[in-house]
Amino acid sequence: MEAMAKTLVVNQERCTGCRLCESVCAVKHDGVVNPMRARIKIEKWEHEGLYVPMICQHCQDAPCMNVCPVKAISRDEALARVMVDYNTCIGCRSCVAVCPFGAMNFNTIDKKVIKCDLCDGEPQCVRFCDIKAVDYVDAAKVSISKKRDAALRMTSAQKKATELEAEM
Repeated sequence: MEAMAKTLVVNQERCTGCRLCESVCAVKHDGVVNPMRARIKIEKWEHEGLYVPMICQHCQDAPCMNVCPVKAISRDEALARVMVDYNTCIGCRSCVAVCPFGAMNFNTIDKKVIKCDLCDGEPQCVRFCDIKAVDYVDAAKVSISKKRDAALRMTSAQKKATELEAEM
């Protein structure tokens, strides 16, 4: 039986901003605790009071892959991920400019772009996030969950609209 594609899912409402995910990511990839070397970034939204883990979405039609002038970025279908060949990357940052999620970063030490590689199917950010602000789940389950959430929002909106009409 064929394995299901998996994807990283973020629940920003759970994120406490501890930044442990950034630390374990940097240690996994570069052997140092340095958030600048992490492939996941925590953005603090002051006004909303939220911390938002920003990660690569491994887009099916990835803008970063399409814009790379040396074809250093490719799709690995086995893990449903977009990968960077760091030996080919020239550090031009075109991919950083076109990423709609801000998930491509530039490592000023190595002069190369860095992005999430799903830790070869065992994302360490997920492993160490006890509150599950980041999770690695079957892609099909994400779709079902989003549909359920949308249905709940629509039902709630319809109920409120009905209540407002009744008050008039």
